[in-house]
Amino acid sequence: MSRPVALLLASTLLAPTALADSAQSHSNGFVADGSWSLLNRSVFDQRDYKHGGRNSAARNAYKPRNERNGKAEEWAYGLMATLQSGFTQGLIGVGVDAHAYLGVQLDSGGGRAGKARLLAVDNAGHPKSDYSRAGAALKLRLSDTVLSYGEQRVKTPVFSASDSRLLPETVTGLLLTSNELDNLKLVAGHFTEDTDRNASSHDQGFVVNYSNGRQGNSFDLAGVAWDPGAAWRGSLYTSRYQDSWNQHYLGSTFSHALDERRSLSLDLNLYRTTDTGKALSGRIDNTTWSLVSRYDQGPHGFSLGWQQVHGNTPFDYVTRGAIYLANAVQMSDFNAPNEKSWQARYDLNMGAYGVPGLNLTALYVRGFDIDGTHVDPAGGYAYLGYGKGGKHWERDLEARYVVQAGKAKGTAFSLRHNVHRGNTAQAELDGDQIRLAVEWPLSGAF
Repeated sequence: MSRPVALLLASTLLAPTALADSAQSHSNGFVADGSWSLLNRSVFDQRDYKHGGRNSAARNAYKPRNERNGKAEEWAYGLMATLQSGFTQGLIGVGVDAHAYLGVQLDSGGGRAGKARLLAVDNAGHPKSDYSRAGAALKLRLSDTVLSYGEQRVKTPVFSASDSRLLPETVTGLLLTSNELDNLKLVAGHFTEDTDRNASSHDQGFVVNYSNGRQGNSFDLAGVAWDPGAAWRGSLYTSRYQDSWNQHYLGSTFSHALDERRSLSLDLNLYRTTDTGKALSGRIDNTTWSLVSRYDQGPHGFSLGWQQVHGNTPFDYVTRGAIYLANAVQMSDFNAPNEKSWQARYDLNMGAYGVPGLNLTALYVRGFDIDGTHVDPAGGYAYLGYGKGGKHWERDLEARYVVQAGKAKGTAFSLRHNVHRGNTAQAELDGDQIRLAVEWPLSGAF
């Protein structure tokens, strides 16, 4: 057991807990509190690369660059089944969470697969006709504290399983979550691998988004989140990716209602990353932050944001979802060395105009002042080829509709159109993206 998990477990056991009025004291049993869910999802993702861009994917066994198209295109169907038991009764409750995922190719090809990461591919670079995986986690509950071990989905700012493609990402290890104190959640974890969204097997180590350096063998985290249910909430996390980096996170959200129709909010996210141990990804000394202000008036939402990277490496993270920065959007994270970026966003809830369930979003992000000329030449980021004076922009449009009633209630339709353009001193490809997703959820109790 990792040191953060052991310390948090010990503090929980030694603390005076309200065992007589805890979540475990109200347990109805392993089966009685159990539930199941079944999510059907179909995703079509087309990326048309411009100005010589190719559908390449570094560090993967896809087809050679000269045999790939200037267009990435995948269409697939995913089926995600989840079973969550309750906890047995008694001082310590025992339960199990299990999942099984299936992905089926509807259309793609060796020259078009890979970049969208919807489908698993074989060693020749061709998309598989179908792929699947399954896993489970054992969970123990004492009072309001849960310890789970196995393959699971985790959501924290420093280590988070993404669900932004066809199938979800999963991670393997120990996770401890404690809600013994009102409005305060304590989290600690020790993990030995994560399984990417289009993976068809386990034991592949960790998904690191930008570094091509050697991998560490474990990831540890500890954090605290405070949510008093008022105008402010915050969180603080620390993590260690073995022999690669230490990463710390501070997040804070402030909201204030001006009246019944108008409100203001501020959202801050800050990461501090430094190399540690053998420094497998090279020298890292990086501070990255974002701040977004939002004004809501009735169905309208207006946002302005700023994001900045201080350091000669890009902001990097383990797992696909562990980036809570405001300008990490559809085609770019706007996280290059020394990059500055701003965003403008508009949201419209069409329920006020007679179409409940329909939401429209328009987003524009512009990044500039990229300078990667001082990146460690022996580190894991030199291959990205950043120059000096890098700049780029992205425009994202989305329409999302959720059925509000009837047998299809909860079915969601999402249509996105994204455009990215930049100069040669930044590392992202020019391209146009169209993404259509349909989700039909089913759920129930045992």
